[in-house]
Amino acid sequence: MQSDTAEKNEATAAATQTQGAAPQRDKTKGEVLLDVQHLSKSFVAATSFFGKPTSFVQAVDDVSFQIHRGEAFGLVGESGCGKTTIGKMLVGLLKPTSGRIIFEGQDVTDLDPKERRKYCRDIQLIFQDPYASLNPRMTVSQIVSEPIITNNILPADQVDARVDELLDRVGIRPELKNRYPHEFSGGQRQRVGIARALAVNPKLIVCDEPVSALDVSIQAQVLNLLEDLRDDMGLTYLFIAHGLNVVKHISDRVGVMYLGKLMEIAPKNELYHNPLCPYTQALLSAIPSPDPHLSRKRIILKGDVPSPIDPPAGCRFASRCFAKVGACEVEHPDLVEVLPNHWCACHRYANVKPEDITKLARQIQYEAARPTYGMGGSDANADPISSDPDTPAEAKAKGEVLPKSK
Repeated sequence: MQSDTAEKNEATAAATQTQGAAPQRDKTKGEVLLDVQHLSKSFVAATSFFGKPTSFVQAVDDVSFQIHRGEAFGLVGESGCGKTTIGKMLVGLLKPTSGRIIFEGQDVTDLDPKERRKYCRDIQLIFQDPYASLNPRMTVSQIVSEPIITNNILPADQVDARVDELLDRVGIRPELKNRYPHEFSGGQRQRVGIARALAVNPKLIVCDEPVSALDVSIQAQVLNLLEDLRDDMGLTYLFIAHGLNVVKHISDRVGVMYLGKLMEIAPKNELYHNPLCPYTQALLSAIPSPDPHLSRKRIILKGDVPSPIDPPAGCRFASRCFAKVGACEVEHPDLVEVLPNHWCACHRYANVKPEDITKLARQIQYEAARPTYGMGGSDANADPISSDPDTPAEAKAKGEVLPKSK
């Protein structure tokens, strides 16, 4: 009893301190907060007459990455590549088939219920669907206060004030707290979900496509809110999304997934302007340009995504890759650091000197680029993997001419 009371008092003091001035970024920013090691997850796809599994869906296969304290790590890829499955394993909604999850130096893969409850206070989830993730029979006040009461974070007489503070912080007027979710717009509901995630003062928040169901203008508001909260509260994000343009806005580093495998990890500027993996190059070339006078080239992928029930023996992307070599269909490449802080899983860069890797990557993407689109001339071309056009000097070096601005 005494230990429980002491633990409650410590939590109350920490939460009360949080209600004051906004804390500064953690001085320990940069240290590894989350270390995912060889994480895999399989789901049973079919069973025999006696209930024995006969086939499995390989949703996540041998994924490893690290997230540093205070950073936003973006995870992108097309539907079904395993992004959300990773997020659910991190927060404990799914149990990994194999691999380890290290949080603040502790293995949290298999925790007993008491330790799991404490861990869940440190890592929270913002769900993709702001309509289905909120209980329609609870008011906003009840939704936001539930994790505070469940985890004994504050005394009962301070909960209401904390709810008002959280709602005000995410841009919802506290006087609306007695309304039900159906009385709010989609963007407002997502703000309620963010307030609920912040209620337990987490260290890491898994953002599972938090803006995919919102209008573009509302997306920008929610993204700016997440950035402000990160700066003010020292939060760390795992940001899962489809759109590379959305991830670029908020992330420090970006990981690209394809069919359960991590294909590339790099700082966002390095990834967007010097992509190495052919799949990443194709994804970036698909980003539309807002300038109608900018002529662009696209890398068009052919074929379909292989089945995760029977994935290829070699590289998962080999059946659609425009730069594959013989080894690609035999063995999946390891994710290795081919350039400083730039990791890539591709056989094309094996035994290539570091100073020649960027040149080879540019050659691969330009050979795969298809005819231009936009209002530029037929000989005009911007960088096919960047939303930023080449400078005249860069275009001249490639023997190309950029369209004149009107």
